[in-house]
Amino acid sequence: MTVTGNIILNHQQIQHKTRRIAYQILESNVNEKEIIVAGIATNGFVFAQKIKDELEKISSAVITLCEVKIDKQNPLEAVTTSLPKEQYSNKPLVLIDDVLNSGTTLIYGVKHFLDVPLKNFKTAVLVNRNHKKYPIKADFKGISLSTSILEHIDVVFEEGQNKAFLI
Repeated sequence: MTVTGNIILNHQQIQHKTRRIAYQILESNVNEKEIIVAGIATNGFVFAQKIKDELEKISSAVITLCEVKIDKQNPLEAVTTSLPKEQYSNKPLVLIDDVLNSGTTLIYGVKHFLDVPLKNFKTAVLVNRNHKKYPIKADFKGISLSTSILEHIDVVFEEGQNKAFLI
């Protein structure tokens, strides 16, 4: 996939930020036996897989991966997860996406998980844009950027060639 624009994060920087976020997640769940890592499809889920891999290197906790599907064009439609609610109920959960743009996707993801009792609930993004429509924040973020509404951030996950672009 070819994307043109200014590279804001190269492969090595994304690896570093992924590892740092994994350590932050572990710090906030240090005494937990299991941590649920829930990634918003599609790129958020890829990023969640990378965080899961890093967490498994540094923690003895069981890291359970969950895919969260949200219709980004129509977020009021039902949110679905790859795990039944019973599997993440009363456990710590981190909801992950690649980019926090307007906050729409993340806030509807958060809304879905509010119906379930969780032990601890955090959010993580690789790129946090500082203009949002909703009062949502990322607890863990790789990088924060002040961008204009006209600018777009695209994250490309390819084997050994991960990059984030400002377009």
